This record gives sequence, structure tokens and C-alpha cells, in this order.
Amino acid sequence: MKYTQLGRTGLKVGRLVLGTMNFGPQTGETDSHAIMDAALDAGINFFDTANVYGWGENKGRTETIIGNWFAKGGERRDKVVLATKVYGNMGADGEAWPNHDKLSALNIRRAVDASLKRLQTDYIDVYQFHHIDRRTPFEEIWQAIDVLVQQGKILYVGSSNFPGYKIAQANEIAARRGGTIGLVSEQCLYNLAERRAEMEVIPAAQDYGLGVIPWSPLHGGLLGGVIKKEVEGGRRASGRAADALKDSAVRTQIQAYEDLLDKHGLEPGEAALAWLLTRPGVTGPIVGPRTAEQLQSALRAVELELSDEVLAGLDEIFPGPGPSPEAFAW
Repeated sequence: MKYTQLGRTGLKVGRLVLGTMNFGPQTGETDSHAIMDAALDAGINFFDTANVYGWGENKGRTETIIGNWFAKGGERRDKVVLATKVYGNMGADGEAWPNHDKLSALNIRRAVDASLKRLQTDYIDVYQFHHIDRRTPFEEIWQAIDVLVQQGKILYVGSSNFPGYKIAQANEIAARRGGTIGLVSEQCLYNLAERRAEMEVIPAAQDYGLGVIPWSPLHGGLLGGVIKKEVEGGRRASGRAADALKDSAVRTQIQAYEDLLDKHGLEPGEAALAWLLTRPGVTGPIVGPRTAEQLQSALRAVELELSDEVLAGLDEIFPGPGPSPEAFAW
């Protein structure tokens, strides 16, 4: 595994981030523990989760699975940089009691303690805001975070799904308050098929020293060789990928993508991850394997070197939006 610093911090993390969203809903606890063991053995030290993972009546289940894995010992907790998230409604029935969601100081305090209990740990390395809260001022948010840092319950703070201006606003207010390091990472939707983050989010993250952590690096499986799998194995696409392929223009684009990589003897999913690792500001993409085999495929991407010819071909098939403001002005 290759390592890098998380943004402007001294924290060293692997170039792949283990996403755990499938742990519980799609992958049972025993298999989830096996995947985490395999990831740690391969040198992956950055694990990402969220308090709402498990979904529906099982919200919190994913954190519980991770906590049970930590409880096995073997220095598991000490070796892991643990990231979780706060914002979502934790009510099983979808109805949030007042102050039981979003980013009020009260909910942040309550959510941290609940996550620590499920995770069976006394601290969280990177505590992430899962979404912007339009009603809570950052002065209140940072005051709550300062207390948690002083208590030793969290070490760093990151954002997720933030627009560029909110990254700037959050860190400017943190700087004015003094003593608060501010956001150190941004977890955003970013992949070959979805490059809008290049306009505002990634430049803001770079300017403020945030590490960029792309989620959905294969765009719901669309970049994982879906057409090839249909032709060779009869495995039809599902979910977001299936919906996207109904658009003939998208299908033509994905076919060109797969043809390019086939010409160079590359696996689509591995190439899509390797492309992200070439992008400025990217710490590492989140990979969410459901099986040990999927984890091994992701690991190969770290060592994959894409030629200039391949990179140029990918840019031609999936042109980025261009920088802001030139992408929409002059």
C-alpha cells in the first residue's frame, strides 16, 4: 500500500479508503470482519463509515459490526484511522425527534457518544459532517467540535457533500475563532463519469488544504465493465448503472470506455480507480467491497500506472467541465 498525508495534517493514510456501507445490508458480520482483516493485512489503514449505515430500522448496524471487529483485539483499533459521519436522522421509523439529526451542538454531542458506544472505542480520528446544515451556524458547530476535541473524543473534522463555498465558509469561520484547525478533508462524489467536483469543490479543498476522498469511484458500477459483463457472462447491470445505460448516449460512451481499456489490456474498474489516484488533491477513493475478491481488484489499482495515451483517451471520452469560472463563463 502507498500512503499520503490527509490534506494539510500530519495524519498518514493509505491511497485506498475502505468503505463499509455494505457491511450489514449486503455483507454479513462474519464476511465483513474477514474483509476488514484482509484490508488491514494489505496495508489499508483508513476505514470510513457513518452513523446511519445499516439503514432503516438497522441504522447504526454498520458501526456495531466495526465495533465488534475492534473488540477482537490484535491492535485492530490502533492500526486504523477511523472516520464516521453525523447529520442523518437516526430514527428507525424515519421520524426524527427534534434535535436528533443535523448539526446542532446538541445533536453533535449526542451523536458522537452514540457512535463511540457502537464502535467500542473512546475516540474517532476523523469526524465528518455528512451534509451541510443550512440552519446551524458554523460558530455553533465549531464550538461543539472544540469541546469534543478537548475531551479527546475526536481528533480531526471533515466534510462530505459540501459545495466549494461551504468549505470556504467553514474554514474562514474556524480561522476567525482561532484554535480550531477547521475541515481537513472533503468526501465528495467524483469519478470519470461525474467530474463536476473539479469546478469548485476540489479547487476549494486544495486551497484550504483538505484531502479529497471520492465516493462512488465506479459510479454505481457503471465504470466497472458492465457491458462486457453482459456480453461475456450474462450479468445484467442493476440499479444506477442499469438506469444510466437506458440512455443510448451513455451506453455509447461506456462502450467507448470499455473498448479503450480493452485495447490496452486494462480492467475497467481498476483503471477507474487508478485514474482517480492521478487527480490533483485526491487522497484516495473509497472502495466498498462486498467480497474479498472485489477488495483484491481494488488493491491492484494502487500499483497500476496509466499511460499518457490512456489518460488522454479517458479525457476524450469523459471530458471534465473545466475550471471555474471558465466552465460556465469566459
